[in-house]
Amino acid sequence: MCMEKSDWEKCRDFHGHACPGLAIGYRAATMALAALASVRSADEELVAIVENDACGVDAVQVLAGCSLGKGNLIYRDYGKSVYTIGCRNSGKSVRIAVKNNLWPKDPEMVALREKINNGTANFAEREAFHRHQHDRIHYILEMPDEEFCELRHVNVELPAKASIFPSHTCAVCGEAVMEPRARVKDGQIVCIPCAEQYSRGW
Repeated sequence: MCMEKSDWEKCRDFHGHACPGLAIGYRAATMALAALASVRSADEELVAIVENDACGVDAVQVLAGCSLGKGNLIYRDYGKSVYTIGCRNSGKSVRIAVKNNLWPKDPEMVALREKINNGTANFAEREAFHRHQHDRIHYILEMPDEEFCELRHVNVELPAKASIFPSHTCAVCGEAVMEPRARVKDGQIVCIPCAEQYSRGW
């Protein structure tokens, strides 16, 4: 008998492994969907605006059904653990700002992470690190909502639904480029990499 995977297992499988960052996105997406009384977006019913490109975004994609391909995942490179999810049907949006220092910093674990990252950790050290990560994941998943984040209902102007644009052939490289991203160079249509845009250093 095949058992249905839990939402956490689906997120873990999509991401490739379980980690505290994924747990943060899982909590944020779960709380946002509950606050919106919404379910996973089959099409573009939900729009997610994420302010980081970290592990948690994968959980948002799985649980909220928001992706770059569907045009309902908006990435803003702010480096903040903030997730805003809006519902087109209800007109409601929530913004979840994850609180800092969800887990006390441990100098030993910082040093151990460095050894893991540079490949010098031995078996016992790798096991200790994985136990530490496991504890952090469960702590994040089970901590009270008010300790995890600040959730606010906000007014957000959601972007228009994704459009399909005609393509043009770049006169330099010969590859197709969608019309809104095309440039003109010497009177010919070119793609952005071939445009060699004018720049004064900024």
